[in-house]
Amino acid sequence: MFLPNGMPPGRVVTSNFPRTKRRETCERIDLRRGGKYSARLEPTPMIPLAKYGLREILIATGVCAALAVACVLTFAPAAAGPVAAWVYILAFFRDPQRRSDEAGVLLAPADGTLADITPVGADSELGVEGVRIGIFMSIFNVHVNRSPFDAVVESVTHRDGGFVDVRKAEAHDTNESATIRLRCQWGGREFPLVVRQIAGLIARRIVTDLSVGQSISAGERIGMIKFGSRLELWAPAEVAADVAVSVGDKVRAGLTPLIRLPALSKVEGPAQQENM
Repeated sequence: MFLPNGMPPGRVVTSNFPRTKRRETCERIDLRRGGKYSARLEPTPMIPLAKYGLREILIATGVCAALAVACVLTFAPAAAGPVAAWVYILAFFRDPQRRSDEAGVLLAPADGTLADITPVGADSELGVEGVRIGIFMSIFNVHVNRSPFDAVVESVTHRDGGFVDVRKAEAHDTNESATIRLRCQWGGREFPLVVRQIAGLIARRIVTDLSVGQSISAGERIGMIKFGSRLELWAPAEVAADVAVSVGDKVRAGLTPLIRLPALSKVEGPAQQENM
């Protein structure tokens, strides 16, 4: 299969185009003829799969293949069951390529349904007054988690716990979780964010692919929770005045804005007054 202009499938990984002007569609760049821009093409798989699910995919492939063969030797129509289970496992660990060029927003860290928007106090894990936005991920959602904003990782704390249905109120305090504290900048000021991964009734493993001191970009992959769960974004009140979503909305990680940050002039105002 070839794309327009005769270029094979792939995506531009690096280029000299300004970030805001790069195109999602691939363009032909003829290096042999002294093209102005340089780029490296990386093959894009037909079904992009999350690296965090390699173990489960291999196990499922072996088990489903064995069951399918056994079914074919006994009652062939029954082989549809193992094949369907294998296809579901592949679909669960799908990892679509995503990118948002929208500036000044806190992006959804997970796919799913917006479950609640709750004010939090200064005694919360955020450390200041703010808002907590909860996202419920069903077993049919993409489960790769992404960073809501450009940030530096300050800490990653794992807490053992139970596996209560995350739609119940007690799950927030009792379930196994990983709390990621981020340090961000906007308008010349620093502010904290907290992303919390919470295991659910079916979810039994949390993957947090981060290290302390690591710099991450908005929309960058930060881990996943396997087989149904909840993700929370905690943001301070000073930047969370304009919540862009409502309970019940469907959101997509790395694409859907949850909060629109205040204009730079408003954020910089106090600092400018101090310098006068």
